[in-house]
Amino acid sequence: MNVPNLITVSRVVLALATLALLYLPAKENQQTLLWTAFVLTVLVIWADGLDGYFARKLNQATKLGAILDIAGDRAVEMAYWIVFSSLGWIPVWVPLLFLVRGTFVDAMRSQASSEGYTAFGAKTMMQSGIGKFLVASNFSRFTYAVVKALAFCLVIAAQTTMLKDSWAQPTAIVLVYLSAAFCLVRGLPVLLESKGLFEKPSAS
Repeated sequence: MNVPNLITVSRVVLALATLALLYLPAKENQQTLLWTAFVLTVLVIWADGLDGYFARKLNQATKLGAILDIAGDRAVEMAYWIVFSSLGWIPVWVPLLFLVRGTFVDAMRSQASSEGYTAFGAKTMMQSGIGKFLVASNFSRFTYAVVKALAFCLVIAAQTTMLKDSWAQPTAIVLVYLSAAFCLVRGLPVLLESKGLFEKPSAS
């Protein structure tokens, strides 16, 4: 296993270990556990770009690495939403929305990959200008990532005694809903434009 792939797998393991802290029955140390989970979540988010950086730096970019990167991102994302929902911090429809959207979008992207297209970049499967902007543009991808990152961190921070009855609670929920909205807005163009993949001969 090369360095980028090791980072990807390690990030998923770190995310699961971080979320496990939220279930530990330690009332006396609950605040410490919450803030520890908050700090580790920041680390998980920061590590998101490390695999790609080292893949380019060490010239270790591979097709397996690209697949692992997408799978790792999806696993981390779903783990956070599911855990937050199971703890009663967010509505259950949020992880269900991400699950259904992710399943169908990933299926379409898998078909696109077999046709020689990519999700992003010069060979993106998106054809329309609005589709390219919403799905493949750096602006859209960066904004979506930032909103989700802030949501993950603030949902945890909002459970602490320091921030529980403050601006953090409503702000965290707003960020969660914004993440859900982004999820839909960025997923629909993929589903709508992917029909073209089934209407023409395979690129192979």
